Amino acid sequence: EHMEAPLVAISKLKTPVIAQLNGVAAANGMGLIAAADLVIAGHNCRMGLTAINVGLNCVGPVIPVARCVGRKKALEFLLYGKLIKAEEALTLGLINKIVPNEELEVKALQWAEELAQKSPIAVQIAKTGFYHSEDMNYEAQFAYMNEAFARLCTTDDAKEGVNAFFQKRNP
Repeated sequence: EHMEAPLVAISKLKTPVIAQLNGVAAANGMGLIAAADLVIAGHNCRMGLTAINVGLNCVGPVIPVARCVGRKKALEFLLYGKLIKAEEALTLGLINKIVPNEELEVKALQWAEELAQKSPIAVQIAKTGFYHSEDMNYEAQFAYMNEAFARLCTTDDAKEGVNAFFQKRNP
């Protein structure tokens, strides 16, 4: 439970978590990457649910992995314990971007700085709404997200953003 607590905590944080991956993310490391909101990775990174190779298993980390890649692929990771490369992780939706290793830290900070320019309340409502509605049925998700959007429309950030848009300036 202690190893899985960060995986759950990420979804409850109001601010987005951007993971920077350089090297290998094995077992719970892969779970952490899958649980992060966004991931930027070096071109030579690898990841896998490798505990099966030493007589254990990754039943906790497979949960966020399955939410990224689906049941069949998650079970393959869980049962075979193989490492995959950055390109496959990108294709499967486990990471968002691949950059050269030597540029990883700079690119990750640039990405974070770009996100930090967005309305904090809009980002918080977007992230909270996304995670809260994830397990709802399809129709309930729309109802929940519409309520979240209506709340957002009453904020000063939204009013300023709309005014700035019509005045053709940055908010």
